[in-house]
Amino acid sequence: MRVVVQRCLKAKCSVDGIVTGEIDHGYMILVGFTHQDQEAQIQKACKKIVNLRIFEDENGKMNLNLQQVQGKILSISQFTLYADTQAGNRPSFTQAMEPHQASHLYDVFNDCLRSYNIPVETGIFGGDMKIDFINDGPVTIVMEF
Repeated sequence: MRVVVQRCLKAKCSVDGIVTGEIDHGYMILVGFTHQDQEAQIQKACKKIVNLRIFEDENGKMNLNLQQVQGKILSISQFTLYADTQAGNRPSFTQAMEPHQASHLYDVFNDCLRSYNIPVETGIFGGDMKIDFINDGPVTIVMEF
């Protein structure tokens, strides 16, 4: 499981011109799954993401977590996080989980994040999503579980 957490001032996902998810402050997250991923990893990932201290405190230090700043999450499924570019110029996605299984884990992941009483907006799994966001900092953290 790979997750890219990006601290943002605002983020929005649209599919076919219709907004599917929008937040005003928090994280824009890209999440991808590979073959051996299981639900057990999701609990660990969500706890780590929610408690990640990447928001500035009153002294300008990255010391506050998402709940402390009353942040929100825009969660986007992203199988291309498992692109293999070692051979040739066309990426291979054979390490990405099969869509039906990945869709289930994506739903479990978002429900787990919501269990921390954090508002979570999403894109549409497998959709042609257009993402518009302002990265704050920029702060981007790549996590592997």
